[in-house]
Amino acid sequence: MGNPKAFIEIHRQEAGYRPLHDRIHDFGEVEQTLNTRERKLQASRCMDCGVPFCHWACPLGNKPPEWNDALYRGDWELAYHLLAATNPFPEWTGRVCPALCEKACVLNLFDHEPTTNREDEAAITEAAFREGYITARHPQRNGLRVAVVGSGPSGLAAANAMNLMGYEVTVYEKNESAGGLLRYGIPNFKLNKAIIDRRLRLLEEEGIDFCFGQDIPLDDFPSALTTDYDAVIIATGTPTARDLPVAGRDLKGVYFALELLAQQNRVLAGMEVSKEDRITAKGKDVLVIGGGDTGSDCIGTAHRQGCKSVTQIEIMPKPIEGPSDPQNPWPAYPRTLKTTSSHEEGCTRRWNINTLEFVGKNGHLTGVKIQEIDWQPNPEGGRPLMVPKSQPEIIKAELVLLAMGFLKPQHPQYADNVFVCGDAANGASLVVRAIASGIETAARADRYLKDKNHPRL
Repeated sequence: MGNPKAFIEIHRQEAGYRPLHDRIHDFGEVEQTLNTRERKLQASRCMDCGVPFCHWACPLGNKPPEWNDALYRGDWELAYHLLAATNPFPEWTGRVCPALCEKACVLNLFDHEPTTNREDEAAITEAAFREGYITARHPQRNGLRVAVVGSGPSGLAAANAMNLMGYEVTVYEKNESAGGLLRYGIPNFKLNKAIIDRRLRLLEEEGIDFCFGQDIPLDDFPSALTTDYDAVIIATGTPTARDLPVAGRDLKGVYFALELLAQQNRVLAGMEVSKEDRITAKGKDVLVIGGGDTGSDCIGTAHRQGCKSVTQIEIMPKPIEGPSDPQNPWPAYPRTLKTTSSHEEGCTRRWNINTLEFVGKNGHLTGVKIQEIDWQPNPEGGRPLMVPKSQPEIIKAELVLLAMGFLKPQHPQYADNVFVCGDAANGASLVVRAIASGIETAARADRYLKDKNHPRL
């Protein structure tokens, strides 16, 4: 702990976002960075608590007190090595993680000014790449082969861990490039895809092979894969979005959120899309159904495409406004109102809204019939009952984006040497949890192969 009084003398300072009138005209990252002096001052605020709840709250077991102290002292190389000891991809979590560690920070509990762990993490990693602290590692091979199906954060984490253990790793990916949700779900204004490509080049240099355009069916899993490889790790995520099967669902103009987000990211990567297939919000009134991060990403994308207006509706009640929720106290994650950079760019937000019907003319969407509802306790217990509160109304919309989450996949019985990780195993969750699951699953696969008394281990 470099400065024992810093948490008293120095207030939390976030880097903030680029000016609104500037950022909505491009897909560049919206988040700014602090200069070196300011960043070191923020790192100095970490109190190196006797019980570091930040470490406890992080799915990866990151140790912010250690690398914040190194950052404060100016030892950026040590800070990175301490960070990378638990997190293989801190440049990603440093951009898109909701920072569970900050919600558990004692300073957050004390005065709602937690240490800026997430921003510090990103700054440390960028410095490490810039200064050449990150170099390829070439482990000694043990002669065993591992296949990873899916190249999202969990698949890449598993592949990285197995590769560093000495296994020959091949990653199979159905899309044209690796990254999964990072590449095809998260907009560029939150995560520049060059950040992904930089890490992928390093993984390839370290010996991982990538095979793209390989859509491997899980319901009829190829036995050749389980015989050709000593172990197989499935990391295919949650590919099935939750649908809204109400009248008018087949109208032109109603899409799943990832249809828009993935296509926009591909367009930015240089892919050509025909006018008929192009999903665009340009000049349209847009309705986003779903109040989570994916819905927020749709709002930001719609603004950058030139929409006329954006409305976001959510079927659940409005979260409490403020830094904490008395009904959901620590150590639980605070269920408070979240306002993202996309919301700041302009959006009408409504809660307790049920969607009744998609309305259209000549096969094209023109509006959505909705109804305000209330939630009442269920006298039989269980899920509260939804009851109408007002008369139905119609929201004008030429584009609707369904951002209501994803269905947890069902898996058949696999062979003993097949392991499932990430969202494919646990259902849709955070990038940081997916990475942690990939690392843990790699360790399970390694133990399995060692327990088999393989002569090469």
